[in-house]
Amino acid sequence: MKICLITGSSGLIGSESVAFFADKFDKIIGIDNNMREVFFGANASTEWNTQRLIDTIPNFEHHAIDIRNVEELDKLFSRYTTDIDLIVHTAAQPSHDWAAQDPFMDFTVNANGTLNLLEMTRKHCTGATFIFTSTNKVYGDTPNYLPLVELEKRWEIDESHPYYEEGIDELMSIDQTKHSLFGASKVAADVLVQEYGKYFGMKTGVFRGGCLTGPNHSGTQLHGFLSYLMKCAITGDKYTVFGYQGKQVRDNIHSWDLVNMFWHYYQNPKEGEVYNAGGGRFSNCSMAEAIAMCSEITGKPMNYEYSETNRIGDHIWWISDVRKFKTHYPEWSWKYNINDILSQIYENMSKR
Repeated sequence: MKICLITGSSGLIGSESVAFFADKFDKIIGIDNNMREVFFGANASTEWNTQRLIDTIPNFEHHAIDIRNVEELDKLFSRYTTDIDLIVHTAAQPSHDWAAQDPFMDFTVNANGTLNLLEMTRKHCTGATFIFTSTNKVYGDTPNYLPLVELEKRWEIDESHPYYEEGIDELMSIDQTKHSLFGASKVAADVLVQEYGKYFGMKTGVFRGGCLTGPNHSGTQLHGFLSYLMKCAITGDKYTVFGYQGKQVRDNIHSWDLVNMFWHYYQNPKEGEVYNAGGGRFSNCSMAEAIAMCSEITGKPMNYEYSETNRIGDHIWWISDVRKFKTHYPEWSWKYNINDILSQIYENMSKR
């Protein structure tokens, strides 16, 4: 039997991974205890997604295990051992704003939880491929010191800078910068995953995501800005834009495109490799541009307010350079751009 084990299986990337890999493995094991509801409240619960997966994926097996509980993880891994061929680790406390409220919770979920999973992999299925969803927040606020230019609806990098054509690459330092506590816990996990690859010779891959998004996102004010923005556009709830004149830029990658990156990596994995993973120049927008697109799609004006106070450590401009991944896996490319993403979120959320 060949098994794919996915943590955070009811979340955006986890559930996309369940659906994507369902016909490629004999069994999909999902680990998710709906911590998103603990972090962000009942409106962010992923129970609907858990039930959807149970109802629609015949070879899916769900386990409500906390990744901080190494004893429960050990029981599960010891049951299947080397049948586990792929681990996709997406479970996390995902908000850099929320982390400051409870640093212990943030660090134990993000760093210790990742360590637990790496050790279980090394102990029970050391030949398996281990994929970790990291974040561009590991670079801290270093991108904010790039030569940025303010345009009418967005910030942009100076055209003479090497990052202008393709975005920020993996050579940017993750040291000597303000990360937010979330960023720090993800740095710890990120480096651990690299080390298990390079030190123990395991097949571990780190994917530093830009804005990960898609129609199955349970967006909240503190995390998942496109999903939450569209939710407010539909309901008429007030959305707050934090700082930078609403011109801050994010690249946005559809959950399917990211999981397709995982699939390509799995077929030819490397040891302790790191990739930036985002929409790049293909799919990006500023907050102001996203608001305009949401209004156009819903056919009604957005109800929003502006706050001069930006989020601590927030990026003013981020576009991922994915050329390293494309060089290693030249058959991969994006399928969905920002317009596709927002339209899908609107359609799914309207039904939901």
